[in-house]
Amino acid sequence: MPELPDLEVIRGFLSPRLAGVAIRAVEARRPIIVRNLLGGDLADHLIGRQFSGAGRRGKFLLLPLEGNLTLVINPMLAGRLRFGGPLGRDRTRDALVLRFSDGNELRYHDAVDMGKIYLTDNLGLVPAFADQGPDADDADLSSELFRDRLRRHTGEIKGVLVNQAFVAGIGNAYADEICWCAQLYPFRRRASLADEEVGRLYTCMREVLAKAIETLRIRVGDAIDVEVRDFLAVHGKAGQSCPRCGSPISEVKRQGRATHFCRACQPGLMVDRRNPGLGSAKRVAP
Repeated sequence: MPELPDLEVIRGFLSPRLAGVAIRAVEARRPIIVRNLLGGDLADHLIGRQFSGAGRRGKFLLLPLEGNLTLVINPMLAGRLRFGGPLGRDRTRDALVLRFSDGNELRYHDAVDMGKIYLTDNLGLVPAFADQGPDADDADLSSELFRDRLRRHTGEIKGVLVNQAFVAGIGNAYADEICWCAQLYPFRRRASLADEEVGRLYTCMREVLAKAIETLRIRVGDAIDVEVRDFLAVHGKAGQSCPRCGSPISEVKRQGRATHFCRACQPGLMVDRRNPGLGSAKRVAP
């Protein structure tokens, strides 16, 4: 799932390449993904218009066009973008193909049809867009503001981190990385955090995201359709050694989401939710 670091690198790659470029042809192949909030034919709105660059808000990629229009891309689980010269043949799951006046094209590909693309002149009409908190890497998100926002949310630490109403841009992978960096058990209740632990969580959030963006800018290059995650410390590495202490990394699957952490660096007990009134708990094995 593309998260803030992935999309920030894609934004930085696309912005100078799209600025001032006009759309020559449009192919919207999967209506379940491509949503025209203006009504009418999508191509009629897009052909001939120039992009002014690229932006990002949370886990949404924003491609602004002249005339106060924006293509909003929410890749969700498996959405990928490819920019470059025309492909030799079309792919089954290419949902949108934009061909440009400079000979390049931009393709949105989604293997599971979960992502969405919206054309709009009002970002407030895009589902979930207006409900986002500040971006997790926003320079104006101070430690004090982070603490204040955190107090409004209950539940487990990881669940709060991936709640886009708290801060925008963090998903499953980077929530794991932030909890590991802060040495906090991801299933621990937010209300149990001491002030010093909240400070660590904030610092790690900023450091993990900044380091990931720096790494991805070097590693991704022009292959923005490839997801690079091998440099992460714990996410997706069940059974491997913790980079900090050498203990095996644990994995817990819950409601279709896998959480990875080090039980030595991030000790904790998991409450049995089937009998919450009994307060039963179990240790999590690697």
